[in-house]
Amino acid sequence: MDPAESLLETEDTMQKTVEHLGHEFASVRTGKASPSLIENLDVFVHSYGSQMKLKQLAVISTPEPRMLSVSPFDPSTTPEIEKAIRESKLGLNPAAAERSIRVPIPELSEERRKEMVKMVKQLGEEAKVRIRAIRKEGMDAAKKMKADNVLTEDGQKDHESEVQKLTDRFVKEIDTISAAKEAEVMKV
Repeated sequence: MDPAESLLETEDTMQKTVEHLGHEFASVRTGKASPSLIENLDVFVHSYGSQMKLKQLAVISTPEPRMLSVSPFDPSTTPEIEKAIRESKLGLNPAAAERSIRVPIPELSEERRKEMVKMVKQLGEEAKVRIRAIRKEGMDAAKKMKADNVLTEDGQKDHESEVQKLTDRFVKEIDTISAAKEAEVMKV
């Protein structure tokens, strides 16, 4: 592996970590209805004998600003979908109708907002830990390239410096995304 390829791989992996954090933040409740809030919930469907994401089982829409509507493709999965939504850590109380499930999004209390902010901070910290693990892999790759005589000692230091710059850039991006999400959660 050459140094440029190693840096590109490190940057790509860090970028994917930040994108994953964005997807995790989409499921954090902010008090307004959004299909992304529940679309990635795992639902065990007995008739299929497997665990599936909610978005694979139903159409999720927002008919009103504080309401989600879940329309299962197969009406026999309605009880399992309702149960998965109720048992999620989102604190939602779905109500099954004839061919759909209505999920009202209640106003968040101050206490619940603070819990959500803690969860946002925890998700942000987990992403930073993943970024630091990727940095370690990049540093180890530099040492290996030095040992394999692909890099000189100065080349190794330069490579490690570039990996650190990438790490700093992505940690700062995570902090920015986390702060924006915290502000969104606390906004009444």
